[in-house]
Amino acid sequence: MIDQTSPFGSLRGQLLDAAEKFAGSPVAVSGILAGLVDDVDRALREELEIFPVCHHSPASALAMVRRLREKQPKVIYLELCEDMQPLLTELRNCRLPVAVQAFATDIDGFPKTWAPLSVVAPITEASAEYQAIAYALETPGVELVLVDRSTDHVFQWMPKEEEEPQSAPKEEEAGLHGDSVGVEIGDLRPGFAELEEHLLHHGKVRHWSEWWDQYVEQPLSGADYDTYRQVMVLIGSLFRRLRPVGGRLAVDEDRERYMWTRMREHLATSGADPADCLYVCGAFHAASRVEQFGLKSTATFEISPRTDTKWLYGLIPSSHSAIEAQFGLASGSVSIAAATWAKALTRGKLTPFQLEGQKGARKRAAKLPAPVAKGEVADKLTGFLSRPAALDDLDEAELLGWCVDLVRLARRNGYLASTADAIAVYETSILLAGMRNRSRPTPYDFQDAAVTCIEKDVVPGRRDVRRLCEILLGGDRVGEVGYDALPPLARNVYDRLEPLGLDLEKRTIQRALLNLHAEPHLVPCSDLLWMLRYLLPSDAVRPIMGERRLGERSIQESWDLSFGKYQRSIIELGYEGVTIEQVLEQRLRRSVWDSKATASVALAAVEDSILFLNSRRFADELGARAVELLAAERTVDDAPEVLRRIRRLLAHYRATEPELPAWIEDFATRGYAHYCTLLPTSFVDDDTGVRQVAAMLGFLFSMESLALALGCDRAQLELAVQQSHPESPAKVALLWAARHQLGLLPLAELRARCDELLANPLVIPSFPQYIIGFVQAMEPVPSLAGFGVELISKAFGRLPDSVLLPWLPKLITMLRDGAGEQVPVLVREAGRTFPGSLTAVDSWVPPWTARPKPAAAAAPMAAGPVAELLLGQPAACDAVAELLGCEGEWRTPATGGSAYREVGALLTEHPEPALAVAGLLG
Repeated sequence: MIDQTSPFGSLRGQLLDAAEKFAGSPVAVSGILAGLVDDVDRALREELEIFPVCHHSPASALAMVRRLREKQPKVIYLELCEDMQPLLTELRNCRLPVAVQAFATDIDGFPKTWAPLSVVAPITEASAEYQAIAYALETPGVELVLVDRSTDHVFQWMPKEEEEPQSAPKEEEAGLHGDSVGVEIGDLRPGFAELEEHLLHHGKVRHWSEWWDQYVEQPLSGADYDTYRQVMVLIGSLFRRLRPVGGRLAVDEDRERYMWTRMREHLATSGADPADCLYVCGAFHAASRVEQFGLKSTATFEISPRTDTKWLYGLIPSSHSAIEAQFGLASGSVSIAAATWAKALTRGKLTPFQLEGQKGARKRAAKLPAPVAKGEVADKLTGFLSRPAALDDLDEAELLGWCVDLVRLARRNGYLASTADAIAVYETSILLAGMRNRSRPTPYDFQDAAVTCIEKDVVPGRRDVRRLCEILLGGDRVGEVGYDALPPLARNVYDRLEPLGLDLEKRTIQRALLNLHAEPHLVPCSDLLWMLRYLLPSDAVRPIMGERRLGERSIQESWDLSFGKYQRSIIELGYEGVTIEQVLEQRLRRSVWDSKATASVALAAVEDSILFLNSRRFADELGARAVELLAAERTVDDAPEVLRRIRRLLAHYRATEPELPAWIEDFATRGYAHYCTLLPTSFVDDDTGVRQVAAMLGFLFSMESLALALGCDRAQLELAVQQSHPESPAKVALLWAARHQLGLLPLAELRARCDELLANPLVIPSFPQYIIGFVQAMEPVPSLAGFGVELISKAFGRLPDSVLLPWLPKLITMLRDGAGEQVPVLVREAGRTFPGSLTAVDSWVPPWTARPKPAAAAAPMAAGPVAELLLGQPAACDAVAELLGCEGEWRTPATGGSAYREVGALLTEHPEPALAVAGLLG
């Protein structure tokens, strides 16, 4: 009950009478209405003056400017995370809007799936919190104290069963805040869905931002301080009493206990007079009913210690659209609020507070008048609630200016707009305002009218009419963090790229041209750009010309740079390290030690470390990790990627190093044994694809010489192949290719088996799978490329159209999906096999159908280049014979070329020794 001396006794009685008159059972309604008045009276009677605000509200900012000039407090308690206070002085080096950010990647005490943790608090000029901050930092003798929970407690108080903290929507407009959790002062929105729906319906508005602007912002923009304060507490109390118990309400009550505990602690230690203090908080918290409310309360609240999470702090650029997207506001509402703020300042002849040296702000003199003593609290609610809203008259000049400027802007964006459209928008705006009981069209009425009159079926450009209206009414203002407020890493990036001669703070895309041959001093810039390309989003640093791969360096490069747009990403790199090289090393090390890391991931990290860091020690460390991951793998899903990367790294080290690193040799031996062990199982496993088995064989055959030289046993591979018994046709073809490579299946026998398959009508439907197997076999056995051409040619030549046409689409699809990398090799081999002109086709005989010449005709072949090479260079043959331990002597060539015939016949009849020597010599 309110005592009789309360100025709100009369209002309370009127509300109770209204509840009893209009409600059949007035118990619940009367309790709510009486409670609203109780909350207002309690907040205004508190010894510590409470200033209720709404986030990014021009009315709150205007009231703050007026109250600060009247009261001139010595201490300001602000509802903002207390550990963000050291950052506020850096706001003077930024262009608003910006966001104060706390960031953590090394978390301790929270679920690992939440990492990284990020909290942002956006700040705009048209906000009460910025006015309080600017006043406190620019006025001597004023202390600013942040009293809200720390960023660590923000996540401590989240339910641990959540997989990840609630974050911003994944929209392009919210990119400046990313996945950060937003902290705002004065979140005034009904937590009761039915109430919001009721207000929107009867207010004839589409969304909450329009209702708030129409029924709260406009009436309170010119109201006196007492009226503003009582109305805001009343709204906060209403939304609070209609919010469901538990959930967010419980967290908000803990925040209120936290803030009142901190304020009492500060007053006790500083000795400040509560009369000289001002408590700035959301209107929702101003109507708090927790037992810790008020300076006279003796209730205690135990604040839990922070976790061991390492928090890093900084400023990131923000924008109107990012704030709208993160906090669920209507598109364009923050821009409209900024325009309302600027207009109200001019109309009320107010000088707002701003930080000295603030970028993008007009210089204003901030002379403070003599403080005005506050009188007794009077009831302003009764008059405000009983009288009709004061409607502004139509400002024809303003509306005409909007219409003309919009038509001009629409024409620049491709719309066929004219003066008639401007007139139509003007008249429609007035009509819509009248239908909604408004004498003066609001910006939202103007937007609806513009869409109705100008929008066409197809948007000719990138922006629709609603977006053009937002640009006209203020646009999406984007903030910027100044150089002095950047972390050391970001400043280091800007300094190292200074030789490019570009203004990297611009938000437009800039082209950087680097002639590294003529200007060698730009090589460090190129190295840095490639590292940034790896670390930043793809559009931030985009190469137009030039590439960086193992063994390749571009002479000229061209880059599109958009650092101004992606300044947030550069700033957050500064939370991970002091230099770009350190951040890159940490990320590579983190990737290979991740629980989901594979051998291919580790090999990719090795390659990136060579390209960007050029550190042999670090590459060896990552390579050793790749060996561990390969030995621990129980599947071969990444075998193709492993084969591709280890081949490239092996070629790089052979070309640049005198000897191979130890980890490469270990990887070859471990991989040889590992894949030999898994080969029989992979051949029969249905979950293992043909491409994976082919990659395993490719690793074994390509690494065989190195592995055998390092002590591996070739019998292990032969045994693994002998133990493999696949049933899938594609894998059967792979097995035949592997046996052929090992010398266990001659080419003639392989050809005979395939001819039998083509002659078997039962096998014809599955013959495309055999083709896929042989095409994939070109990876481990490149010499079978010609046989693949032969096999496909035989199929197309022998099979009738009735058989060929049904499975031809299947063959093409399987080649595209299962052997896309090998098809170009197959095509090149076909180009070498088939004749190059149409005239030669008629007389062309396929080499696989040509009959062998009789033995008597072998003499000319024996007298060919092979015999001439052996006889012309005997020293090479002697060296090989000595290496193999063979004894013998050269016979003198006889007349008629008998020696040539003998050598040729010997090579023809016994090709195995020559092949063995060729394999030994690589």
